[in-house]
This record gives sequence, C-alpha cells and structure tokens, in this order.
Amino acid sequence: MYTDPNHAFLASVEQRLAADGCAPRWDDWGGAPVLVGRRTEFQWGWMATKLHLFTVATAVPEITLPLVERFTQDAMAYAKQHRGSMVTDFRNGAAVFPVLVSPRVERAATAWAEQDQRSRLSCFARPVVVDTTHGYLGYFRGSAVMGLIYSDHLVRKAAQYFHPQPPHPQHPHPHAPR
Repeated sequence: MYTDPNHAFLASVEQRLAADGCAPRWDDWGGAPVLVGRRTEFQWGWMATKLHLFTVATAVPEITLPLVERFTQDAMAYAKQHRGSMVTDFRNGAAVFPVLVSPRVERAATAWAEQDQRSRLSCFARPVVVDTTHGYLGYFRGSAVMGLIYSDHLVRKAAQYFHPQPPHPQHPHPHAPR
C-alpha cells in the first residue's frame, strides 16, 4: 500500500483503468514515469463513430499553468499518434484525460483545466489537475461544442476513473459508524 498520496492516487487510477479494460501500463516520457491507459468504444448514439479514449497520468512536484498546458498538448499528440493507423476523419475520434497529480497546485492551472475542453480536429482533451494536499480534482465537467456527442460519456468516465468510489454496502468504510 502506498503512503505517498500522489502514488496512491495513481495506483487507484491504474486499478480503475484495468477494471474498465484500458490495459494500463507505465511508459517513460523523458525520464518521468507516466501511466497510460486506452480503450476504444463504438456507439450508434455517437452517429456510428468510434472513440479512442486515452488516460495519461503522472505525478509532478508542482502543477503550474505552463506545465498543464504543455502536458495537455503532449497528451493530445500522443493520443493522435497512437490511436491506430486509421485515417483521421469524423468517424474516428480520440479523447484524452491528461492527468497531473501533485501536493502543490497553482490556482491558475486548476482554473485552466476547469474552464473548457481543449480540441483539435477529432481529438479532445479534458485536463485533470489533482491536488493531493487538499483532495481536490479540477477538470471540465460540461459539454463542449466540438465533440458534443461524447461529452456525457467523458464526464462519466472522469468520475469513474478519478473520484473516490463509495464503499461497497457489504464492505463499509472501516471508520464509518456502525
């Protein structure tokens, strides 16, 4: 069990990605360990399109606005490059959760992540800023014009991957009153 809150959070995300069929693995991005998970989904309700959903997460000493912007761009480039050999078109989209985890978070970085979804042609990013000191998750929870058909799905996936899960009724939290 991890005692460091950053690593505990990443281990929790890794478990949730595995449970959702995202085949998580650890990559090396310029000497830094980065958790990467991916799943591909198709829904008729998405106008018969396929969505390649990536999660790219790492712990850093401090999250600043320039760092979250750069990491988001890098994660979007990674998603576009690794979604497969298909031709980029409107039948195949890529979405990515670029996740930065730290005990020190600049308010401007959180505000930027919460402000909007970032979009490029058929690639969408919803940056996630995790403040482990205050237990706060900052990310966009709304609908965006680009990729509107995926918005509700991305909000549900973010909640599934990043929010603490309630204890199972048969296995209540150990400190809950009985």
